[in-house]
Amino acid sequence: MKHLLDISLRDFLPSKKRPTGINPKRLQAVNRSQQDIEDWRKALRLADSISLPRRYKLIDLYENISLDALLTSQIELRTQKTLGCPFVLKNKNGEINDEITTLVKNSQWFYEVTRRILESNLYGHTLLEFTTDKASDLIVTTINRKHVVPEKGLLLKNPQDTKGIDYRATREYGTWVLEFGENDNYGILNKAVPHVLFKKFAQSCWSELCEIYGIPPRYVKTNTQDPTMLDRAEQMMRDMGSSAWFVIDENEEFGFANNANTNGDVYANLMSLCSNELSLLITGAVLGQDTKNGNRSKEQVSLGLFDSIVASDKRFVETSFNEQVLKALYKIGLLPEGLLLEFQPEEDLEKLWKMTHQSLSHFEVDPEWVKNKFGIEIIGHKGKKKEQEKKPTQFNFFA
Repeated sequence: MKHLLDISLRDFLPSKKRPTGINPKRLQAVNRSQQDIEDWRKALRLADSISLPRRYKLIDLYENISLDALLTSQIELRTQKTLGCPFVLKNKNGEINDEITTLVKNSQWFYEVTRRILESNLYGHTLLEFTTDKASDLIVTTINRKHVVPEKGLLLKNPQDTKGIDYRATREYGTWVLEFGENDNYGILNKAVPHVLFKKFAQSCWSELCEIYGIPPRYVKTNTQDPTMLDRAEQMMRDMGSSAWFVIDENEEFGFANNANTNGDVYANLMSLCSNELSLLITGAVLGQDTKNGNRSKEQVSLGLFDSIVASDKRFVETSFNEQVLKALYKIGLLPEGLLLEFQPEEDLEKLWKMTHQSLSHFEVDPEWVKNKFGIEIIGHKGKKKEQEKKPTQFNFFA
């Protein structure tokens, strides 16, 4: 099968089945070399170039820092919060289309598109592509960011090329190919790079400290000019791991060197600082990590800040779907025209149950609503049943 990088614009697929796309599916070696702040500065200078901007070195850094456990957990926490939020699809008249909503909720492509829209906040500009498989099911792919030059709208065959394809001039642009994020935005991960690099440096130094000073170095004073005594001293030091005692000559001396004066606090403090900065960058607060200084009120304030960030993410996803994705899927023929995506507010069931319980003494509550909302099967009203049992039966003499 041919790819767009190997064909001309007139060879684009005009039909609604599109088994191939513009994503350059070429195997490339992943850069796993040790990187430092200077590499980050070089990557930024290359990306900031006016005549020939390239982001492949910056993307290499992003892929490297994405291995950090804390950064990964914070990103997933923020992403899953939006992915798990309930939503509905509405028709032009504002009515909820239950059938289409259920269809989209059960589809894999919706969550893949949503995740990639959210990734544009992390990585910056994101170029998305739709293709189809043999069963005409929709496949969502992120075009390799190393090959994309959003400032010029170019797709490169190789990241170092000087010329490429103007993807914004293709027929597929706006239907099969969509882009999200600003052209000059490098994403949140650009701000996370120095913190992860410093954290890795501190962790490496701390592990080296443990390796060197975890067990105090031992030494033997002996006559190094005598081969026999030197061999004996070397053999003694090798056997120290399994032997708890040994015999030394009166001219020999054995001892342990003084241990380091530090236990790694300087490295721990640097790692803690970097971890806190990463949490503030991704989720807006340090959630549940600071067990030493944490308290309930602090966590509640932190959750409020985090919720405001998630609300912004949901608005961004709504706008992206309503202005781009749903219109593109209508042109492809997957969804009807005029649909609008709307996230539903998350309900606090504990608070809602308290309100429901308090209202029972003043109003009648629909049992079917209680069953659907809380899963409680209601077969009758206990208070009314007791009143009927207490009420005396009236005897009619003329009956």
